[in-house]
Amino acid sequence: MLPSEIATSDSQSALPTHFPTDSTLSASGRGRIGVCPGIRIAGTGSYVPEQIVTNDDLVSLGCDSDWIVQRTGILERRKASETEAASDLAYAAAISCLADANVEAKDVDLLICATITPDHITPSTACLLQRKLGCIAPAFDINAACAGFMVGLVTAAQYVRCGMARNALVIGSEVMSRTINATDVRTYPLFGDGAGAALLQPCGKSSNKSQSSDGLLSFTLGAEGESEALCIPGGGSREPLTSDSLSVGRQYLQMDGRTVFKWAVRIVEDSVNDVLVASGVRPEDVDVVILHQANIRILDAAIKHFSIPRERMVVNVDRFGNTSAASIPLALDQANREGRLQRGNLVLLCGFGAGLSWGTCLVRW
Repeated sequence: MLPSEIATSDSQSALPTHFPTDSTLSASGRGRIGVCPGIRIAGTGSYVPEQIVTNDDLVSLGCDSDWIVQRTGILERRKASETEAASDLAYAAAISCLADANVEAKDVDLLICATITPDHITPSTACLLQRKLGCIAPAFDINAACAGFMVGLVTAAQYVRCGMARNALVIGSEVMSRTINATDVRTYPLFGDGAGAALLQPCGKSSNKSQSSDGLLSFTLGAEGESEALCIPGGGSREPLTSDSLSVGRQYLQMDGRTVFKWAVRIVEDSVNDVLVASGVRPEDVDVVILHQANIRILDAAIKHFSIPRERMVVNVDRFGNTSAASIPLALDQANREGRLQRGNLVLLCGFGAGLSWGTCLVRW
């Protein structure tokens, strides 16, 4: 189907004829603000492996259960089986999402997978998923760590907005358990495995005449290159793995927790304020808040800063830990399944992580 046919199809509301291409500098000066109305999240899905790893299960490795809870809020996380890879988790989340949206896999015409734990360096995990789904669509991975789903969401929205896709599937899928060192008691307990998905479609104006169009009312993406704070040093072209580097754990995730924590609190506050100011929305008007599930203290700091009632925030870090790019779509699907997302709700999404990179947007559901 040609882009012009997509825009005028009887089965979908016609897309606006004017696509704004300009952006403005954000209030914080950290990035630029964009808008992408006329897009709806038509469905969500998720999948987590069956194996549950509790804090008590980690005591034998030297981890302190009380420290984990007090510092992070994490009680347990999921671990993929030996036969599961990122594409397997992504496939299960994708099937769940398509069922929720009542869309067949063959009708997916864009597939984006956000992951830092791909099945292979090449080909992309998205291409493996495309084969499993049996759709004919461009498919590619995005590596933006814990901000990956947000970058994928905004990227997919541009395809839909300009008429190049009408069923854009965005997935965050991670097998973080294979990137962390069991001897690193400060990092090992933090991460878990899982996948989440969202399907984007074009839509018309909001059914409420007092509201603007549905979609991404405002968004900001950005990066402050500081690879030393959170990285996997070995395994790339900069530092190919050798027997010596493997023996000292260069293939595992390394994190300066204090630096990342301080940066995360600051960037959440700044980027959330940017999208709210750009949309003319007060913090108290936000109905649902979904932040990257990295640490309960970061979530609490954000809620306190904006004086948003805590019950409006979706929290699952206690059950799943930090699932990197899967974190936000997992929480989004949870909120959807629990009936917390109602038509017309203002939903705030914010991801932040290695890069250091971030992505924040305000969506009208």
